[in-house]
Amino acid sequence: MALSKSKSLIIGLLFLGMVGMLAAPVSAAENEVAAYKVAAPPAIDGKIDDLWSKAEATTFTTSGGANSGTSTVTMKAVYTDTDVYFLVEWTDPTESLRRAPWQKQADGSWAKLKDPSDKGGDNNLYYEDKLALIWDINVEGFKQQGCFSLCHAGETGKAFGNKYTPKEGQLADMWHMKIVRTNPVGYIDDQYVDATRYDPAKAPEAGRKSDPGAGGYKDNVNEAKTGPAFTADDQPAPPYWILDDQKKPFADTYKAGDEIAGIVVKPPTEDRADIKAKAVYSNGKWVMEAGRKLSTGSQYDVQFSDMKKEYPFGAAVFDNAQVRHSYSGVLKLKFAEEKAPAPTTAAPAATPAPKGVCGPTAVLLAGIVPLGLYGLRRRLR
Repeated sequence: MALSKSKSLIIGLLFLGMVGMLAAPVSAAENEVAAYKVAAPPAIDGKIDDLWSKAEATTFTTSGGANSGTSTVTMKAVYTDTDVYFLVEWTDPTESLRRAPWQKQADGSWAKLKDPSDKGGDNNLYYEDKLALIWDINVEGFKQQGCFSLCHAGETGKAFGNKYTPKEGQLADMWHMKIVRTNPVGYIDDQYVDATRYDPAKAPEAGRKSDPGAGGYKDNVNEAKTGPAFTADDQPAPPYWILDDQKKPFADTYKAGDEIAGIVVKPPTEDRADIKAKAVYSNGKWVMEAGRKLSTGSQYDVQFSDMKKEYPFGAAVFDNAQVRHSYSGVLKLKFAEEKAPAPTTAAPAATPAPKGVCGPTAVLLAGIVPLGLYGLRRRLR
């Protein structure tokens, strides 16, 4: 029986729509950040100078997080003979710095400000903004699954899951910018993930660890845990951090309602100090510049030693959230010699997993969408 012209048109449109769906996987270039060679490095100060015009911008969306929930992220990269540099901009409607300060009460006692909905490791009210980049070193499945290859939910004792690599000897490199704890001293917290399984007594953070080195940050709390141990000339807060070389023994000369920073910070050392960075907040977004040696020689770091190789990574944005971050799809860094074309390339948005889903289940769910749009949902502090 012959079809009418209208029915034929409808069927044709439906067919084209199906073809479009089948053709949905994006080209490789759409999820790539291209690093271009420059003669001199940028100043790492969170200010965009003319040098960055030589680099192509790649823009992508993260989704699935707490508070604002989503973020638009733009990345550029350049490199010299010895170092690689990144410019990362991400949208955030609020500048969140009030990370768990001490507040003087009307009766003269001191209390830590807490999120009343926090049932343990889930502060989404009195925390800080953060950004994390996780780079594959030798993790099975990372190129296809991204950070899902590291994320494991539903394990006893950890409501928000654990992070560890599938097998012994496999590692991922985690760059963790913490706006209150590391930004004031000009560094990203250089961490890594190994195959250590969760143990509440021996390995409460499972496979997530900091690179070897001293320094960093520590809680500002007295031995009795009833108030701050230190103050500084710039207290009461803000700022919501105390620089280690400026701290003084706490003397209570403050009035009710005053707040004292809950953290003492100082620069890291050794392997943990590989990544210098500075982030500045303005007009509803963070602007961060970061730089590191192409090759550090550390087993805990990704080594950018082969300029012809692709380097897979994932991104996570924390809007005043301890663990409930938004996440990207799988991204790739590539090195190029030629001058960059004009910006900008839009990378695929993340494919949200159902709330609380992580690990293999989320990977299975993500499998119904185009290859490479695996998201990330895992516990980062």
